[in-house]
Amino acid sequence: MLYLSQVIGRPVRDRNGEPIGKVADLIVALGDRYPPVTGIVVETDRRRIFLPWSSVESLDAGGVLLLTPTIDIDKFRQRPDEILLRADLMDKQIVDIDGRKVVRVNDLRLDEVDGSLHLVAVDVGAAGLLRRLGLEGGSRRVAGGLRRPIPERYIDWEDVDPVETSIASIKLRVPHGGLAELHPADLATIIDQLAPRDRAGVLASLDDEAVADAIEEMEPDTQVEVLEDLAPERAADILEEMSPDDAADLVADLSDEARDEILALMEAEEKTEVQELLAYPEDTAGGIMTTEFVAVPAHLTAAETIDRLRELEPDAETIYYVYVVDDDDRLVGVLSLRDLIVAQPEARIEGVMIDEPVAVGVLADEDEVAEVVAHYNLLAVPVVDDKGRLVGIVTVDDAIDTVLPNAWKKRLPRLFART
Repeated sequence: MLYLSQVIGRPVRDRNGEPIGKVADLIVALGDRYPPVTGIVVETDRRRIFLPWSSVESLDAGGVLLLTPTIDIDKFRQRPDEILLRADLMDKQIVDIDGRKVVRVNDLRLDEVDGSLHLVAVDVGAAGLLRRLGLEGGSRRVAGGLRRPIPERYIDWEDVDPVETSIASIKLRVPHGGLAELHPADLATIIDQLAPRDRAGVLASLDDEAVADAIEEMEPDTQVEVLEDLAPERAADILEEMSPDDAADLVADLSDEARDEILALMEAEEKTEVQELLAYPEDTAGGIMTTEFVAVPAHLTAAETIDRLRELEPDAETIYYVYVVDDDDRLVGVLSLRDLIVAQPEARIEGVMIDEPVAVGVLADEDEVAEVVAHYNLLAVPVVDDKGRLVGIVTVDDAIDTVLPNAWKKRLPRLFART
């Protein structure tokens, strides 16, 4: 077992024992379960040169001994499938999916596998940092006397998967899973901790829907930063995957230039929905509502309504209730999913629905909306215009967001978030 920190800076000697330079870095080739060391970067007085692993007789904490008395002095050139352990991995951030957090590479563990040296693990514990500072031995003695061992934490290289070809950032995946399998709130936390360069690699590995769900869980400032760092075409695609109310809130916070550019690239339907929501004052029902809801005519039967739901495939957060409208789209009733499911298949909706449902006006103050949701214990409240036409709904989570302090919002579980 050998650590990269124990090798860097150690002397490189020829077959006769004469020093020719110091170890500047080790090279491994990606592709295998545990990447093999394929060469050494040697720093001499005048340049950095490459030595293939076939030229090495031994490598340990004392340095490198070569097989030959002469060396090739060609300048080192990194090949596409190779990474430099010190330059590309040491001190870099990695995403620990299992721990739902970002960690830093403190050291790299090397070991002999099938007769050659391979990279086998990433050291992200305190022991790795102390080892690099030359304090590991003394620290372990002190810790042993106090009966408090130094925390060690290693992540097997088999669980490391490059996100960018430059290896500027890497992700750690759990078996049968990945970043896309994380809850959007966990993914948002991870993305928020990454540097912009590393963040770009993570976002590139995810589909638009996963990024959209994660962005909806971020703080407004982070949302803007993430979206404006993306190519306008990708940003438009992601906004199209977001719920209209969240997309509108985000678009409103963009710079004028970014807003115009991204909106111009959105599909007509989603663009129109966002622009309609942007027309309402931010602190009103119209400003916090979503236009994604299910409305059916009163003449449908329960069986026909269920068929309509199958056809529409609405998002989970917009199907708490089914709203009933007349021929002019005026709200005339509401029924819960339970009422719909237990109704006789041939029963007409107008005989099952609740007449004169609770609703709020499109310009109602957001505090009033929250009071209505709390007073009537609703999962969502319909929003109507001045002619009684159904134009949107405000879900309970959005209503709560308007009245809870920011600190409490972060503690409150997203009970109604999409998963």
